[in-house]
Amino acid sequence: MEAATLVPIGIIHSPYKERKDAPFQGRHQDDPSTLEVFEPYEPGLRHVESCSHLIVLYLQDRGDRNRLETRTPWSPEVHGVFATRSPNRPNPIGVCTVELIERKGRLLTVRWLDALDGSPLLDIKPYSPGVDAVPNAKVGWHRRGDFSKDA
Repeated sequence: MEAATLVPIGIIHSPYKERKDAPFQGRHQDDPSTLEVFEPYEPGLRHVESCSHLIVLYLQDRGDRNRLETRTPWSPEVHGVFATRSPNRPNPIGVCTVELIERKGRLLTVRWLDALDGSPLLDIKPYSPGVDAVPNAKVGWHRRGDFSKDA
């Protein structure tokens, strides 16, 4: 089977220049970031301003693609990367649910994004609470079962 090629639709401008600057989860910070969508993809933004929240997929291009196990900020144990949100993984695709603050043409100002400045933007989808929220979901190894800031 031939691998699909991902083509960035834009670039992310954020206050986080290095990995040590970024929050462990975007929801832990209110710093604004800007999603700059490249001109050929601007028609895809039609009606995006009607969405209060978005799912942003981006390339964690500074991640280690050879790592399959990691430690997290919430646990001293080693976990497989597929049981974590580590940026170090075979296909370092980041995903964040963000709040849309403003749209100005091809620029979307958002909050709660943990992406590093210059990260390639792969996709934007509307967040739907009826489809995307799973209130009773758990992360079994985590002491609270989620990645809350105060966990």
